[in-house]
Amino acid sequence: MKSFEEQLGVIQRGVVDIVTKEDLAAKLKSGRQLVIKLGIDPTAADIHLGHTVTLNKLRQFQDLGHRVVLIIGDYTAMVGDPSGKTSGRQPLTREDIVKNVADYKAQVFKILNPDTIEIVYNGTWFEKLTFAETLKLVSKFTLAQMLEHETFDRRFKEGRPLSLQEMMYPVMQGYDSVMIKADIEIGGTDQRFNVIAGRFLQRESGMEPQAGLFTPILIGLDGKNKMSKSLGNYIALNDKPEDMFGKVMSIPDGLMRNYYELLTDVEMGAIDSFERSMNEGKTNPRDIKINLAYEIVKKYTGEAGAKYGREYFEKSFGANKEVPYEAHLYEWTFGNTEISVGELLKHVGAAASNSDARRMVEQGGFYINEMKISDFKKIMRKGDMPFTFRAGKKNFGTFRQQ
Repeated sequence: MKSFEEQLGVIQRGVVDIVTKEDLAAKLKSGRQLVIKLGIDPTAADIHLGHTVTLNKLRQFQDLGHRVVLIIGDYTAMVGDPSGKTSGRQPLTREDIVKNVADYKAQVFKILNPDTIEIVYNGTWFEKLTFAETLKLVSKFTLAQMLEHETFDRRFKEGRPLSLQEMMYPVMQGYDSVMIKADIEIGGTDQRFNVIAGRFLQRESGMEPQAGLFTPILIGLDGKNKMSKSLGNYIALNDKPEDMFGKVMSIPDGLMRNYYELLTDVEMGAIDSFERSMNEGKTNPRDIKINLAYEIVKKYTGEAGAKYGREYFEKSFGANKEVPYEAHLYEWTFGNTEISVGELLKHVGAAASNSDARRMVEQGGFYINEMKISDFKKIMRKGDMPFTFRAGKKNFGTFRQQ
């Protein structure tokens, strides 16, 4: 096992907060194999790059020789993490959770080593708790403690509904730490309260409290908001290489260092060099971004996928671009023989709403048969097929008869 200093250098990369640094140092200096915890609630089927920030950190602990435990929150998912939410989540059915778990496991092994990981379900212990045991567990927390949770406090002060079920979530996540005797828990900065709840319950149980490592929330493709499927600003692990490459190329230049540090294995010294060279005007930011896209796509699709993604991008958007319209074929699946430009743009995923579509058209980003369309009221007709379209930099294809 590596020395304390070597381990700390690896562990601190991309970490913005530690609770507490003293606890972490003591655990690492002990020289023993530590139990590292990461919990994932299968609330959706897809994993995107925002989820991989903590998964990458878990993989680092695997490589350092520690015992890593991935907790699948089949029970916590039925409650839903309320952190950052202005209202209660819609509870998932057991059937939804089972399906999502299967999809999750297939994706996380693109990052984690399946040979050195322990996967457990928190339903293993929660389904065995009696009501008396549950009451004893929740009695350890006070309302004042719960209102230290930023989300709970805000909703309480604003008079928004706040259910007892939602308040159970940090209790449940904390109890997970007790059950596996976690030494370190990894989470995004939005998980701080939940991780501290684990430290509290471990102390109450006579255990040494876990240390918490917190990673930043990954900003999405829009450069403003948390990467999220609901906002459409995400890159999915299951994206095709060319789509993943193109999406990375669409991020604002200001996000590149963040993406390099959190999503790749490129050495920090090299990242510093890239940033310095770009800031001094010695290197075109586009070249640095191409290398970033290559590294990310290679991580999830291999060298061949990364090469294909780069070639596809350069062919589509290079100096002598030839847009490969035939690579994306669309059928007319609309119920009517005529549709608006807005409906077409939403159908192909180029716009989330009519206002997004209008903005794209008015800013000159929409083409039909290589002709710029500036009239948002234009009607597309089934009889016009086949025709090509191009919307922005990432969406293009051909509508044709089957």
